[in-house]
Amino acid sequence: MKRTLALGGIAAGLLASAAIAAPAHAADEIPAINLANTNFAAKQVAAFWFGEARANLINATPYNVETTLPTKHVSTGGASADSKPGVVGSSGDQKPSTATLKNVNLPKTTGKVFFIGGDGKPHWCSATSVQSGYKNLVATAGHCVYDTVSNRETLDKWVFVPGYYQGKTPWGIYVGKTAYTHYDYDVYEDGDRDYAFVTVYNGVQVTDVAVDKVKNWVKDRVFDTRADAEKAKKDLELKTTGWSGEIVPFVPENWEVAKYGQESQKIAIAWNRWCGDVCDFKAIESLVRGESSSYKTSWHHGFEATRISKDEYVAAVGNPDKAFDIVNGVVYFTKDHGWYKATCWVKAAVKFKLRGHLVDIALKDVGTLGSNVGGQGLAYNQKIGTGVFVFGYPSGSHPDGNYAFTGKTLKWAYGKTFKAAAPAMKAEELVGIKSSFTGEGSIGSSWLYRYSNTKRLGYLNGVTIAVSDTDGNKRIDTSVSPYFDGETLAVYQYAAKFASGKIV
Repeated sequence: MKRTLALGGIAAGLLASAAIAAPAHAADEIPAINLANTNFAAKQVAAFWFGEARANLINATPYNVETTLPTKHVSTGGASADSKPGVVGSSGDQKPSTATLKNVNLPKTTGKVFFIGGDGKPHWCSATSVQSGYKNLVATAGHCVYDTVSNRETLDKWVFVPGYYQGKTPWGIYVGKTAYTHYDYDVYEDGDRDYAFVTVYNGVQVTDVAVDKVKNWVKDRVFDTRADAEKAKKDLELKTTGWSGEIVPFVPENWEVAKYGQESQKIAIAWNRWCGDVCDFKAIESLVRGESSSYKTSWHHGFEATRISKDEYVAAVGNPDKAFDIVNGVVYFTKDHGWYKATCWVKAAVKFKLRGHLVDIALKDVGTLGSNVGGQGLAYNQKIGTGVFVFGYPSGSHPDGNYAFTGKTLKWAYGKTFKAAAPAMKAEELVGIKSSFTGEGSIGSSWLYRYSNTKRLGYLNGVTIAVSDTDGNKRIDTSVSPYFDGETLAVYQYAAKFASGKIV
């Protein structure tokens, strides 16, 4: 779902969920939401993305829950430090690079987060690995984790794939375990706090895939209720690492009339006494030629009547003067100089079956995220006007329709931060840089301060939450991020306390 407000320039990811303005320094003020809280659940998530030749990864599209909003430079007030500036070390010390670089070595830490959106389809955002003691932390935009479109707490089947390219997972898939964000974002949807830190399990890769089709196993089994079918589906999932299929409602040949409150499906039947005396329905007289309407004679029976031409009537019954006849279960009758046909319907009880196959995926552990790709440090309370590199996967068009980015490959931009605000997204303390990154795909891009071109490491100092056409020429020219301050540090430090472990 793409919500567009005609307010001006930021193509922003505005997702959030929930409640209260308080500094995020106390542990009970930092929302922690489970994404996959057991090894088995995490294994199921990995199987979903690896299964069917990685079709879900390949077919995923950029997350376009973005809102066009105005952004403006702020000369007074706006983003400001709440204490002294500082940094949390990355996985390696580094010397800063500058914008004079002609060739930038792209960081291994950056990749895509994949998840199921509120529309039930696979999507992705940009994200990066961040250094922590357990080497298991990912940073991205808050609305690439938290879902308010479908009124769920978090997006489903959340994984991080560093270095992703067209179905390839060079360092494995890292299933999200727990997501942490600022209380103001979780509660007030405060754009100034639109960031999230997510702990991930050890990475996994596929060693073998075996698909066991179980259609024959279930074709002779009929489930009386959807709940029974759901239970059978869950039993199948417990025996393997993945299930690709659906619960199919159907009406059996030896159908029964549905009981009140039972799931049902309307089917046509031969005319019988249940359908009532069609000639007594005065409402039929209001039909014009060619028009049809359905009428109830009880909660589970009724008929559909259609006003037809005299020629069609004669072709069916053979005699225009015959006032009533039943031909092949269809009633034909005349009423007040009109000709009609009616078919009887009944609400039949629906049964259920499973259709699909099991996916049994052999996974191997490839170690922690930080061990494989490293982790960026964290910078907070930095001076406005500081130069930062931005790394992400921009895609989507500029407002003028030009597609400058595909979203398939990692891109970079460089700029100096300035104060910005976007009141319509409850964001008065943002920072911006000049960038041509388009919004779809670039949401969650990492802003790296003092990025070392040699070590490919720096200090995370922001995440893209929106892009903007500030001069109205229909070309995106600005990216914006929350200002990372002491409260951002508190959320990061809290998330960094927790281990994730292995899933295989």
